[in-house]
Amino acid sequence: MEELIIIPAIFIALPWIILHYITKWKTSATITSDDEALLEELYSLAKRLDERMDTVERLVASDNPDFKPARLVHDREIDNEKLRELDRLLAEKKGAHQ
Repeated sequence: MEELIIIPAIFIALPWIILHYITKWKTSATITSDDEALLEELYSLAKRLDERMDTVERLVASDNPDFKPARLVHDREIDNEKLRELDRLLAEKKGAHQ
């Protein structure tokens, strides 16, 4: 009687469980188009907030000569390098989709 349970478990249930989790693993490893759109939206929002923060710091610095910004220096080339790389990658990706 035990063989009737063990044999189907080995040849049916075990491969089904393994294949099920392999499929789940493969589908969860990819980023969806909704995730990409959300990342692009968050990136543009971060850029706008960075520009606003630069503006606020410049305004405060012009009113108060003792003000020392805690952030990085405005538009320093080394600080903007990674942002330009992201802009280039996004432009390439949009060009590839069109």
